[in-house]
Amino acid sequence: MKVSLAYGQGHLDVDFPDDRTTVIQPSNRPGLADERGDFVRALDHPVGAPALPLWIKPGAKVCILFTDITRATPNERIIPWLLAYLESKGVAKSQVTLLNQLGTHRPNTRAELESMLTPQVVAEYRVLNHEPENHDACVAFGTTRGGVPALINRHCAEADVRIVTGFIEPHFFAGFSGGPKGIMPGVAHVETVMSNHGAHNIGDPRATFGICEGNPLWEELLEITLRVGPSFLINVTLNEDKAITGVFAGDLVAAHRAGRDFVRTAAMQRVDHPFDVVVTTNSGYPLDQNLYQGVKGMSAGARIIRDGGTLVLAAECREGVPAGSPLDKLLREAATPEEILAMLATPGFVRPEQWQAQIQALIQRRARVLVRSSLPDDVLRAAHLEPCPDIAALVRDELARRGPSARVAVLPQGPLTIPYLA
Repeated sequence: MKVSLAYGQGHLDVDFPDDRTTVIQPSNRPGLADERGDFVRALDHPVGAPALPLWIKPGAKVCILFTDITRATPNERIIPWLLAYLESKGVAKSQVTLLNQLGTHRPNTRAELESMLTPQVVAEYRVLNHEPENHDACVAFGTTRGGVPALINRHCAEADVRIVTGFIEPHFFAGFSGGPKGIMPGVAHVETVMSNHGAHNIGDPRATFGICEGNPLWEELLEITLRVGPSFLINVTLNEDKAITGVFAGDLVAAHRAGRDFVRTAAMQRVDHPFDVVVTTNSGYPLDQNLYQGVKGMSAGARIIRDGGTLVLAAECREGVPAGSPLDKLLREAATPEEILAMLATPGFVRPEQWQAQIQALIQRRARVLVRSSLPDDVLRAAHLEPCPDIAALVRDELARRGPSARVAVLPQGPLTIPYLA
C-alpha cells in the first residue's frame, strides 16, 4: 500500500507491504463551514467567562499573545479577525500589543511575522518578539517549584487585558498544547522554562501525551500562568488540512479543558499490540522545520514500539538541528545517548533545550532510531541518529530480518495522533 507521509510543505509517498502494515491516523473532522462566524460567536459566548467586550474598559492596554512560526496556528486568519472584532468594539490600534510566544525559540524575522500575521497587521500594530533571555523584559511572579524566579514577559504581565491565542494538539510532555502554555513557557524567561522542563519533570511518566491533571510539569505551567492574573483564551483545533474544526474561547482553564476533550476524541487511537517497526512524521511544516521539534514525532511513535524495535522519523528539518543551537551543542558534547542521560543526572548540570535530548535518549534506550530528512548524514550522526535515505527499503529489510510475524505501524500525521496500547 502507498501511504502519504506529511513532510515539509508536501508529502512523501512510501510503499508499505499491504498485509503487514497498520496505518494510524486521527479521526477525520471536517472544517467549520463558517470559520470566521464561529470564531466571532465564540468571543461573544465564551466558556466560563464574560464575553470579550466586557473585559475591556476604555483605554485598556490589550496584549494579544500569538504562537511563533514553529506552530500551525492559522494566525493569518484568526489574528486579523480578532483585531477587526476589537476595533469594532472601540479598541484603538494604539491600545494593542501583539506578543510572539517564542518560548526559548529564536526570534521571528519581520518577513516571517508578515507571513504569519499578514503585512497589514505588522504595518499597523505594535508586534514584538518575546525576549526569553532578557531579565529586564520580565516580571517575577514568585518562584518555580525548583526555587527559580518565575519570570514572565513584562508586556503580558502589565497588560490590562491578556488574550492568549493558539491551537490545541497532543503534546509529548505537557499533555496538550494551548491553554497555559501560551504564557508559560510561551512568554517566560529561559531560566524559568529550564526549571519547569528539568530532568525530574521530563522523566516523570505522567509528563506525556494526553495527560494534564496529575502531570507535574503541566500543573506548574498552569500555576505560574494563573499568578499573572485572568487571561481570555482563544484556542482553535485543526484537521490535517489545517482547517479550523473548533473554536474554544473564554476562561483559560475551562476553555482549554473543553478544547482538549474535543481533540482527545479524534487524536486518541487504541492499538492492541506493540509493533516491531514504527514509521512516524512530525506532521509536516511548520513543525518539522528542525530536529529540535522532531523529538515530538519520535515520541508519538515510541508509544507503540516494541522494546528493541526500529523507529523511523520523516521530518524535513530545513533549518537543521538548528546548527549551533543549545540542543546541537549538547548532543555533540556526548559520545552516546546514555552519556546524555548520565550528564543530565549529574547534580547541578543544566543546559537549555536539554529536555529534547533527554526524551530522544530515553527513546533510544528502547529502540533504534533513524531519520529521513534533508540533513546531511554527518549532522544526523552527530545527533546520535541514523540516516534513512529510503524508508520503504528499510521497512522491507527490517520485516524480513525480524520474521513473518513482524508488523509495521505508520503514523502519517505524527504527533497529531496519540496511539496508545490497550
